[in-house]
This record gives sequence, C-alpha cells and structure tokens, in this order.
Amino acid sequence: MQYGYFDDKNKEYVITRPDTPKSWSNYLGSKEFGAIITNNAGGYTFYKSGGMGRFIRMRFNSVPMDQPGRYIYFHDHDSGEYWSASWQPVGKPLDQYKSQCCHGTAYTRIASEYKGIISEVTYFVPLNCLYELWKVRVTNKSQRKRNLSGFTYQEYTGSWNALDDLLNLQYVQYTAQMRVIDGIIDHGTNVNIPPMPENFEEKDQGRHTFQAVVGARIIGYDTNREAFLGPYRSYSNPIVVEKGRCSNSLAYGDNPCGTLQFEITLDPGQSLDCLVIVGIGKADEEGKRIVAEYNDLSRADNELSHLKEYWHTRIKGLTAETPDPLLNSMINMWSIYNCMITFAWSRAASLIYTASERDGLGYRDTVQDFLGPMHAITDEVRERLELMITGQVSTGGAMPVVRPLSHKPGQEKAPDEEEYRSDDCLWLFNAIPAYVKETGNIAFYNKVLPYADKGEDTVMGHLKRAILFNMERSGAHGLPCGLRADWNDCLRFGHNGESVFVAMQLRFALKEYIDISRLLNNKAEEEWAASLLHDFDKKIQQHAWDGQWFMRGYRFDGLKFGSKENHEGQIYLNPQAWSVISGAATKEQAETAMKHVRERLATDYGISLCDPPYTSSDYTIVRAQLMNPGTKENGGIFVHTQGWAVIAEAMLGHGNQAYTYLKSYLPSSYNDKAEIREIEPYVVCQSTHSKCSPAFGKSRIPWLSGSATWTYYAITQYILGIRPEYSGITIDPCIPSEWTGFRATRKFRNKILHIEVKNEKNVEKGVEQIILNDEAINGNYIPVEKLRQENYIRVIMG
Repeated sequence: MQYGYFDDKNKEYVITRPDTPKSWSNYLGSKEFGAIITNNAGGYTFYKSGGMGRFIRMRFNSVPMDQPGRYIYFHDHDSGEYWSASWQPVGKPLDQYKSQCCHGTAYTRIASEYKGIISEVTYFVPLNCLYELWKVRVTNKSQRKRNLSGFTYQEYTGSWNALDDLLNLQYVQYTAQMRVIDGIIDHGTNVNIPPMPENFEEKDQGRHTFQAVVGARIIGYDTNREAFLGPYRSYSNPIVVEKGRCSNSLAYGDNPCGTLQFEITLDPGQSLDCLVIVGIGKADEEGKRIVAEYNDLSRADNELSHLKEYWHTRIKGLTAETPDPLLNSMINMWSIYNCMITFAWSRAASLIYTASERDGLGYRDTVQDFLGPMHAITDEVRERLELMITGQVSTGGAMPVVRPLSHKPGQEKAPDEEEYRSDDCLWLFNAIPAYVKETGNIAFYNKVLPYADKGEDTVMGHLKRAILFNMERSGAHGLPCGLRADWNDCLRFGHNGESVFVAMQLRFALKEYIDISRLLNNKAEEEWAASLLHDFDKKIQQHAWDGQWFMRGYRFDGLKFGSKENHEGQIYLNPQAWSVISGAATKEQAETAMKHVRERLATDYGISLCDPPYTSSDYTIVRAQLMNPGTKENGGIFVHTQGWAVIAEAMLGHGNQAYTYLKSYLPSSYNDKAEIREIEPYVVCQSTHSKCSPAFGKSRIPWLSGSATWTYYAITQYILGIRPEYSGITIDPCIPSEWTGFRATRKFRNKILHIEVKNEKNVEKGVEQIILNDEAINGNYIPVEKLRQENYIRVIMG
C-alpha cells in the first residue's frame, strides 16, 4: 500500500493519505531551537535540549502516538461544523476531507480541503531564530460567503524538564502562570524565581515562552487546557471549538495551553494569510518585538526561501544519478538529511526517544554519527569531534555520555572501572581519519586537546591511549575484555570476558594507527603498532575463528558465544562483517564467513543480528533474552549493522550481494508497500522484526540511529566507491552487474568532481581506467595535486 511519493525536484516527501500506519515525522529548527512535527501536525518543541528545554508537551506512547501537537481548528459559524487544518485531531471522514502533507528540509506543509475551505499551513523555524512560524493561508473555494473562526492550540509544559513535567505532577501542577498581554500569550514557569541562562541544566528557574497571531483579528483566547477541551473530551472535540468561542481562561498552575481565536470572513475566492509565532521569551518583550518584525507577512515567505536554500546547499556535497530512482531519492536528499538530523540530536529527541533516558551525546553513537555528514558539514563535524575527543578520559576509555551544555574538559569525573564500555574510543579510528582524509588537515593529528578528567595530549596521543586502554584490559585469550558492554548493550561479557567484535575493532585501530604513523613519518610509533598487530593477529586466528565463522566472544570462564557449540546465538553478524572491514580474516575466511551470513542471517527485510535467538541461555550475559525472539538484539534485524554487511560484501567485490543487502532494508524500497514496514519510507530505523517474529518486516524507532550514518557511508564510499584518502581520492565502485554505470558530483577540498562511471562489461567491481580531464590515470586513485577547481572524471569498469 502506498501513502505518498518522493518529489525529488522539490526535495520533499509528499504524503497523500493522512492515515499512515504510524505517525510519519519530520524535524524543524536547529541544534539551538528544535521541533518534531508529524503528518498530522503532532509533535513538540524544545530549546537547546529535548529533555531539559521542552516547553511544548508530548505524551509518549499515547494513542494516537503524536498527540498533542500544533493544531489549528476551524469553526463554521453558519453551519456549526468544525474541523482541523490537519486531518487529526478532529479526524473528519476521508471521503469528505482531502489532505496532503509535504515534509521537506526542516519545514513541513500541510494542506487540506473540507466543505469548500482550503487551508495550507507551513511550519518552520527561521534560520538563527528562537521561534517557529506557522504560515497559514485559508481560502474560500465555495460559492458563498464564509464566516469562520480559527483556533490555535498547543499544550504547554509545567516545567521545561521533561521528566518532571510528565511524572512529578504534585510539583508541576503549581508552577505555570499564564497571561495574555496585548493579544500575545505569555507562558511562564517558576515566574517568581530569576532566570539562570548561565546554568541551563538548573530546572527550577524562571522561564517564558510566547504565542502570537499576526495578520488576523484576535477575538478570544484560552490558556487552561480543561477550559479549552471541556470535561471528558479530547483534542478531537474541544468544547471551545464546538461552541465557536473562547472562554478567555487564564491558567494558574494545572495544565496550561495556548489558544488564540481569530476571525476569518471570506467572500467566494478570497483568502486570508496570517502567521502564528511561537518562541522563547516574554510576551511583552521578545514577543512584541518579533510580532512587530512580521507586520509585513512577506518576511515569512523570504525566511522560508532562505531556509530551503540553506538546507539544499548543505545536502549538496554529493549527488548521484544511478539506474535506481528510489536509491537516488535517498542519496540526494533523505539519507544525508537523516544523517544531519541524527548528528544534530543524537538519540535525544524523537517520538520514541524521550530525552529523559539519554539527554546528551552518547559517546559511541555520536562518534559514529560523524561519518555520514562529514563531507557536507565538515566544520560542524570537526567542532563536535573535538568535543568528543575531550570526552575521553586519561585512562583511554570514555565518558558514556558527554553533555555539551555542561561539559568541562579537565574537570570531569572519570567513570568507575565497571562503567567503561570497551568499544567507545575505538570508533575514533573511524571518525578522525575520515576527517583528516576529507580535509587534508594532517596537522590535526598534532593538535593538543585535554582529556575529560585530567591532562592533555595530541590527537595522535589520544588515539594511542585508546589502543592501550583495550590492550591493558585483555582476557585469558589475549582478546579485549567486554567490560560493561561492547556496542551491543545486551551482551555483557564482563570485565574478564572477551569480545571478538572489539578485537576486530582493535585490529582496525592498529592498522589505522600504522597508516597515521607512516603519514607523520613517525617510525617508532609505526614499528610499535606493527609489532602489536603481528602478535594480535595470531591471537585472533587462534582464538576467534570457529571453523566456519568468527565467534562473538568468551564468558569470563571461557564459555564461547557465537560458536557452533552453542544451541542459541551460534552466529553473529558483527564479527563476520568486521573481520572483512578490519582485515582480520584471510580471503578464504572472509568468503566463508560471509557465505554463512547469507545462509543463516539474511532475510527479505535485512540481516538478523544473530541466529538462533535466545530463550534459555545465561541471561546475566545475554541480556537480549529480555526481549522477544526476532526483535532488536535478540535475533532482530538491527539496522545499524546492515551497512557493515554492505561494506564487507563490497570490499570482497560482491556488488550484486551488497546491493541486495542494501535494498532489503532501504526505506524507499518499501514506499509502495508501506504496510509492511509501517514507519516512514524516507528514513532509516533502529530495528526491524526478523523471521522469528510474527511481525516479520515491521520496523521501529525511525530517524535517530547509527543506521543513518552507516547506510549513507556504505552507499557513497563502497557502492559508489568514492572515498577520500590522505593525499587524494579513490574511485572504486562496487555495483550490481546489471548497472551500465552512474553519474555523481562530489565536492572535495573546495573542488568539484563530476564523475561518470561506465560499466559496459557488466562487472561488479574493478576499474580498468580513469580519465581525469582528458588525462589517463593508472589505477583507481587520483592524487589531489592533479585536481583542478572543476574536474571531469570518466571511470571505465572492467
């Protein structure tokens, strides 16, 4: 079943049916002022933090899951009928009510038509502003004069602290104080306590937001939720909207809301344009000032144009035209946009992530998130990369979460030994070389940055400490200990247990460290790492290979996991893919291991994390057993890992298999069968139910996931094969043999590369010749010194 389509020209996803299987969402704003909005105008708004700065209320896991939201209701004073500008929350019959939602780059437009009235509301946050705009147009398409009222609605929090607002009712029912000043709503919390802008994390401080309507005559207001809705009613039938008039209530504690009633009188064919403004600050200060700035409504149109131009420029670092239109939609818009939104908000603000459980930057997640948008927003990535490097402590491990609003390098408390996770700082070996290769900024390795707790070191020194951290915490077989967790929080090998996956990461780290040492002409460091790698490879071969695939790890007492000896969890995806990525596997081992991935783990909807799922193993180690078989870490299709399998197959030259894996979980593949996946067909998710689940194929937790960065990275650097190197760029595609080629344009070190790949021999991998600006190049590598400002590159596969 299809609910919408990709509008590639306008870089939008157009939802033509509002009754989507799940709420399909989008993001507005920036890292400073953010918002989530769904195809039915649900969602919430927050300032700086989804957990500590949420001022529009959201009830998670409610029915429907996206209510309340940003609503505009209409009441027809002649007929007494009422409806909403979005299909929900009123929910008029769809044979009478037409609706279309267009999700774009940080804006959403919802249009509707009911009983001769057309409405269009565009929601967005202007660049560098601390307020959102609802740009409203109402048009009378009927043949008679219409006398309507419009009602805004949003539900405010009693505290900006999300956890307090949802759970600490004996407190937050007494903290809000609402006023209306010159027609502008003032939402105040803890108003008798001074604001503390220098201490954002302090939840008990005076704060204000405002709501205003510009361009229409205000004829009433309500700021008390119960007065607006009425007893035993819901957002679908508010008493105020039903009656067609506000009660002018002022909330004093309890549950505040923001409703402004405005007049809409339209002759046939006539339209009304107005603007709803919701922002940070007091009504009589920031509110009045910003309202005055929008006396000319055309400013909102200009702001929207600037916003689109800004975002369309941001995502243009790489574009491609392949034989697969749905893949093109992902490459050119939705995949990179998904990466940027994940980069901005990590795992702290969505319809699933409440920000109460992880309001900050999870170390391992954030460092991986850099890979996707690296080429597009390099300076922003570098700034946050440096922040995360300063989240590493002097032992070489890392703080599990870095809180940007309060992080003080050199003054943070180091985690207790039992809190360390074994994989955290090893992800730096993916992110830091990626940054240096993208920019050519080799001096970055010599930049001195502090540790979180004490001391400082060069970036190179930070990397060495990461290696030593894992080498110093090795188990009985000489493999890295699992510690609290090793990427998979549901596998706890413990401080003395060993993780083969982390062993693969450590092997990758040593290889990268050797390359960096060679780049910096540091022979001593190169020899040190090479000696470690030589000995470490022997341990991997001796203790990690299980005969047909690589194991997952050892319990502290030597019990194997991910082995043919186990009755559950015999084979895992992670060590197989990473044995190829790290170079730990021999050619024969790599082919054999990935063959068993295809036979044991691959499904129509993606690759299962392990097989068989767990039901009766040691649950103190395998915490995945807490979850149903075939879901999440218990044999589910954990989408984060799918890109690794695509990369591994591409590295082995298996273009057909890499593409098959990619298409099995790529969101756009399910655009015409959305009932299977249920969630948005334009963004990746965290996990999909696997073959052992009766809900096989259903996907959950969209938007914020490591799936975003690894999917985009796998597509662009391993299928398209366009990979930055320290001194140039490699073009080494690995594509389906049926593709006759593709085109791509990429920005690289302030130069433009127009790439045309020809595959007339229908191979999966292999470059026969590169022609750069009419000059033949040997191999698949182009030195940076040969590049002009604008370059035309022809790649002949064969």
